[in-house]
Amino acid sequence: MTKKTSIHIQSLKIPKIILLTSKLISIISPKLITLFAAKLFTTPIKHKIPKRELEMDHNSSQKLIKIPTINKEVVLYQYGKSEKKILLVHGWSGRGTQLFKIADELLKAGYSTISFDAPAHGKSPGKNTIMVDFIATILEIDKQFGPFQAAIGHSLGGMSVLNAIKKGLKVNHAVVIGSGDIVQDIMDDFVAKLGLKPSISTRLRLHFEKKYKEEMNNYSAFLAAQETTIPILVIHDNDDPEVPVKAGVHIHKYLKNGELLLTNGLGHRKILGNPKVIEKTVQFIQNK
Repeated sequence: MTKKTSIHIQSLKIPKIILLTSKLISIISPKLITLFAAKLFTTPIKHKIPKRELEMDHNSSQKLIKIPTINKEVVLYQYGKSEKKILLVHGWSGRGTQLFKIADELLKAGYSTISFDAPAHGKSPGKNTIMVDFIATILEIDKQFGPFQAAIGHSLGGMSVLNAIKKGLKVNHAVVIGSGDIVQDIMDDFVAKLGLKPSISTRLRLHFEKKYKEEMNNYSAFLAAQETTIPILVIHDNDDPEVPVKAGVHIHKYLKNGELLLTNGLGHRKILGNPKVIEKTVQFIQNK
């Protein structure tokens, strides 16, 4: 089993004030630092939409939809007009237009895409969210706007796509790019980046398990991969600084019908715009 994958804000440079605050709170109370860490863990950073994504933003039909199971709303993007639909799922602190280069090539190949700003991301309301919300959103969008030929997920979106398939999402193919894997490892890494004791990671996991009434490690990507029979393409960069390549290798190992594409020098986000990655993704989806 692989160790240490990360898909959260721990992959970014954490401000010194946050590190200092964490240290002080940890001295005061284990309970308080657990709550503080949980807040940080579930608070994405909303980035301004970059110029390169504006064309997809301007040319897509957008609407706010309700996700009843989690009582949250998300902004939905419908891009292109075709009955052959592909679902695109961004990662942590991403946006529904982040996979625009993949979306553009899919349009040329005769597909339309549907994507969304996950709860508390992009134009969607709210401040806090977690992977459980991503999965619920995918399943509700499938119910309202499916069926989809395929689903493509990046980073946390990749983990969410695999878990959504496990929970009933019906697609012919799936592509996961730079996906995280083992939930406990993600929490361990997050806590380490905050400079906190490893025991806080266990407290953090138990906090979420109490809140959601299920084991968080059940959401590990390799476990969902194990139960999946459709063709799945795993793409990961050998030099990804945010999610180590062994996460992708480990997920692929558990797939019954999987393919693995490893790239070099593209990191965690540039991989989404790489011509070879995009070409392989579209070809994989077109295979009957």
